[in-house]
Amino acid sequence: MDAGGFALPEHYPLCAISSLEDPGSRGFVIERKGGSLALFVVRRGEHVMAYENSCPHTGINLEWQPDHFLDLSGSYIQCATHGALFRLEDGYCLRGPCAGDSLQSIEVQLEAGQVVVILRQ
Repeated sequence: MDAGGFALPEHYPLCAISSLEDPGSRGFVIERKGGSLALFVVRRGEHVMAYENSCPHTGINLEWQPDHFLDLSGSYIQCATHGALFRLEDGYCLRGPCAGDSLQSIEVQLEAGQVVVILRQ
């Protein structure tokens, strides 16, 4: 904790942006004090978004194969179990049993070409 009694954000470097296809996705698990956090990142151009790897409908993981979170066109995030489609840019569900819900976003930024997730307590 810092001097003000607040926990400082934790930075987790995940990968180089150049290692992600465009568009593309990749899953990760971050180990931290409170347990593990399954997440994935999605790249479109120079924009990278990160989401918890959990379908809002049932809580199951979204990918249909390791690191494959996108539909065949690479335009949407797709739940492999129910076929729900989510927008890349904000995780909003457009179609499926969780239509109108959203994936839980995670703060992410690029630092010197590296994709870095920022977790706050």
